[in-house]
Amino acid sequence: MATRILVIEDNPANLELMRFLLTAHGYAVLAARDGEEGSEVARRELPDLILCDLQMPGIDGYEVAKRVKGTPALRHIPIVAVTAYAMVGDRDKVLSMGFDGYLAKPIAPETFVQQVETFLKPEFKSRYQPPAAAATSPPSKPPGLKSRTALVVDDLQAHLDLAVSLLGHMGFQVVTAKGMRQGLEQARKVLPDLILSDVFMAEGSGYDFIRAIKTDPQLRSIPFIFLTSTASNEKDRAKGLALGAAKYLFRPIEPQTLLDEIKACL
Repeated sequence: MATRILVIEDNPANLELMRFLLTAHGYAVLAARDGEEGSEVARRELPDLILCDLQMPGIDGYEVAKRVKGTPALRHIPIVAVTAYAMVGDRDKVLSMGFDGYLAKPIAPETFVQQVETFLKPEFKSRYQPPAAAATSPPSKPPGLKSRTALVVDDLQAHLDLAVSLLGHMGFQVVTAKGMRQGLEQARKVLPDLILSDVFMAEGSGYDFIRAIKTDPQLRSIPFIFLTSTASNEKDRAKGLALGAAKYLFRPIEPQTLLDEIKACL
């Protein structure tokens, strides 16, 4: 049976990224969106490790750690704080409140799993290794041609990190941009094989971005996918598709579902 890791995190993008990275390395992930739910899942499922955010609605991570360490059936389970509130003295406070360790956000996708594994006993560490082919060109790409390039445009770093990890496993070289202006610059520079874009961003909307892409003769044929957690009604979806998007997808979305949607566009 795969080692089970409970992730308690109220930010959907961070939860999605951690779940993808852990699953890709052979771990079974249990998820909870707040401390109350996380405490209940821990009691019911008895996971092998708990990763817990500190700042959450309702009960916070400190209360979760108190409940875990105060329950005889759970107190042996390592619980690790994962938080963006990394200030001087925070690590000592976290450890004094019952946590077994501390990881700072934003997490680094390339080292996150290795950091998590330091809190697992050797017998619980996954022996699964991601396929080496994940870093090479996809099988469908004709021999001798460069690997596909994907341009991901979003103003949230967690979304960009997830896309880099996910598309990297598909064999893409991933280029990222924070906002429409930078996205257009990158698109004209690298001529990507796929564009994945958020809708509402701090600098220009995804709708303005796709208009610019579709009026540029060099870029108009590139498959364009919207992926959004804010513009999530059918009116927005219809607008995106009418502007030329190949797909209009809503977050949260399972990583495998997103991969399938991307494959369909190619």
